[in-house]
Amino acid sequence: MPGSTARRSLNFSELLADKKASSLNGNSTSTGAPGLPESQMFVVKRDGTQETVHFDKITSRIQKLCYGLSRDFVDPAVITQRVVDGLYSGISTTELDTLAAETAAALTVRHPDYAILAARIAVTNLHKETKDKFSDVVQSLRDYVNPRTMQKSPMVSEELYNIVVKNAELLDSTIKYERDLGYSFFGFKTMERSYLLKINGQVAERPQHMLMRVALGIHGEDLKSAIETYHCLSLKYFTHASPTLFNAGTPRNQLSSCFLLTMKDDSIEGIYDTLKQCAMISKSAGGIGLNVHCIRATGSYIAGTNGISNGLLPMLRVYNATARYVDQGGNKRPGAFAIYLEPWHADVFDFLELRKNTGSEEQRARDLFLALWIPDLFMRRVQENGDWCLMCPHESPGLSDVWGEEFEELYNRYEQGGRYKKRIPAQKLWHAILDAQAETGSPFIVYKDHCNRKSNQQNLGTIKCSNLCTEIVEYSSPEETAVCNLASIALNMYVNDNATFDFDKLKEMSKIITYNLNKIIDVNYYPTPETKRSNFRHRPIGIGVQGLADAFILMRFPFDSPEAQKLNIQIFETIYYGALEASCELAEQHGPYETYAGSPTSRGILQYDMWNVTPSNLHDWAALKAKIAQHGLRNSLLLAPMPTASTAQILGNNESIEPYTSNIFARRVLSGEFQVVNQHLLRDLTERSLWNGDMKNELIAANGSVQRIAGIPDDLKLLYRTVWEIPQKSIIKMAADRGAFICQSQSLNIHIAEPNFAKLTSMHFYGWTLGLKTGMYYLRTKPAANAIQFTVDKQKVQALMKGGSTSEKLAKEAQAAERMAEITCSLQNREACESCSG
Repeated sequence: MPGSTARRSLNFSELLADKKASSLNGNSTSTGAPGLPESQMFVVKRDGTQETVHFDKITSRIQKLCYGLSRDFVDPAVITQRVVDGLYSGISTTELDTLAAETAAALTVRHPDYAILAARIAVTNLHKETKDKFSDVVQSLRDYVNPRTMQKSPMVSEELYNIVVKNAELLDSTIKYERDLGYSFFGFKTMERSYLLKINGQVAERPQHMLMRVALGIHGEDLKSAIETYHCLSLKYFTHASPTLFNAGTPRNQLSSCFLLTMKDDSIEGIYDTLKQCAMISKSAGGIGLNVHCIRATGSYIAGTNGISNGLLPMLRVYNATARYVDQGGNKRPGAFAIYLEPWHADVFDFLELRKNTGSEEQRARDLFLALWIPDLFMRRVQENGDWCLMCPHESPGLSDVWGEEFEELYNRYEQGGRYKKRIPAQKLWHAILDAQAETGSPFIVYKDHCNRKSNQQNLGTIKCSNLCTEIVEYSSPEETAVCNLASIALNMYVNDNATFDFDKLKEMSKIITYNLNKIIDVNYYPTPETKRSNFRHRPIGIGVQGLADAFILMRFPFDSPEAQKLNIQIFETIYYGALEASCELAEQHGPYETYAGSPTSRGILQYDMWNVTPSNLHDWAALKAKIAQHGLRNSLLLAPMPTASTAQILGNNESIEPYTSNIFARRVLSGEFQVVNQHLLRDLTERSLWNGDMKNELIAANGSVQRIAGIPDDLKLLYRTVWEIPQKSIIKMAADRGAFICQSQSLNIHIAEPNFAKLTSMHFYGWTLGLKTGMYYLRTKPAANAIQFTVDKQKVQALMKGGSTSEKLAKEAQAAERMAEITCSLQNREACESCSG
């Protein structure tokens, strides 16, 4: 077949003969045991006995796992040959399997079926190392004795243990272990490293055990709901968030992801009380958003000591040290604090310097994440090139407690009364913000007035910050620490074989997730009284997504095509509808949440009403509104698309709402780094007989872009554009389109290859004028050199890049980009900005 990489599969004897001949010619590259014949090498079996190596047994084991894979591309004998190269006498069978799995994983760039094979080898190896029955695994975890203290240290809760003992036969027979084979190698390795429970460093759980533990940890004695949840998780329709996967069913059932704090008080007592809260939350695997608007500015008078305040910076360095010291759940994830500040605070310029790469260490706090909580008034002052006054919250109090017209009235009164520290051009501060973003990717941008104006919690008071990842928008106060429990829907699973989208199934899963997250509120471990008080009163949840880009590709929709834009809206409308319907049903059973009265929903106003958007006729909104008017809602907030970095890797999907950043990327495991090609692109190219070694090297040379590769058809070039090749204006517009059905906010990264002030200004103001709550999570830029290129055959890449039309095109494109950057694309000329042009 022309262009095909398929070939006749050699048997192992032929390969061994080739290897022997190569060795005789002095060309051997074996890292194994040269000179040792097969009969003199032995392996150590799992029971400790030794057995002579039989190379054909290795091939036979791999062949058995190749069912359903393309034998035109997947050759077990090739893997065996490479495994033999790594053999040494005394290797264990577990090490043999690990070597075979990693060998297959390294061949993934040849064909995606190698990734499936790698996972099968790794998973079946784990199955041999672990107990078959879920009930036996739970028994072992419950009976664990710490070898250092010789004290019993159960790894599952007594409640979970009792449920499993009582229902062992039912639960053991429910689990479908063959579903473990559906994970990719890298997804499985992620679970193995961080999510599956271990006994003395050895993995004790299988993936299916973990999922059943999570389901029972949420639902307890409600076995019907637990088994339903197990199957949904096992079939990959959705996943709960990492803290839920880590901790469900364990002695400390802390299942929440996000915590939002307001400083207790602008005093030593208040600052350190808040610091202790942050430490307790971080210890329990929670990410933190903390607002510090109320802390007095540098130079302000302190009556208690007759001294002068040192401002925000020294305090934030203490919080930085705590974030470093107290990690999330015992070395599972580093501690993470996002600090929110309003731009009128007099220390804002020092704040913007905290993460910069240069400067005095005493002026830096690089482990904190920085975010600005921006009122509309500041954006208008920048737009009008007006002045902006920097104030101290001690001398000009109350600004963080109000929003909208009330804020503007108070700010203007202070400004007119001269109650400010400094008056500056608003664009001077704006440029400092952009400068920090261009260098460090932050501060995050979240719009204070949009968040409050479009919140179903606006009856509680002024919302003062978001969370670590900018998707949670909840009320917090010194008496209440906001909490959110998360789950994400794997959107690729709702694309049918005939390229239609299953909205009914999506709605069903949205409802199940709502029931689950609502249940988590009741069974959760709360690290502080303030967290429990808030969550029980308002009962917010956060449903997100992953694999939006995968769903578009499976539907054959380019990311920003009209069809994708329509589907984007329909997906979030459906999730919102399902979540509202489920929350209303829960309210019918248990009553509405405590602070429901006075909320926008209690007045018949849903999220899309706050955006002045009319929903489609996909669902019966009038009937749902009538039902809500009768029964209320059990949960104040429902949707919050989050980043999904780890869980998307487990399920083998692209992150969250994002396009692919590249079509070839590196995946790291403990043993090293592997090249991975976008699985959809690889299948498309393979089916069209276009995938081979040269194509792989062209793709790597192009940094994962298909746009300048001559052999790739135009339809695939359109479908497989990366985020760098899709106008940011389209991505921001799609965020606003779905925003009408997102009652919290969304983690929206912005990608600009070579940022300058013009592009950034245009992008920020476009998002603000569209009404986004989160204007920007991270600013992603392109590195000067791509590390993955160093793993390619240098001569081949140089040949691809040498002379010819490619280098000329690159030079011309660089010149064009330079010219575009010179355009004065600021507030008067936003439409000319290349980052925002459609």
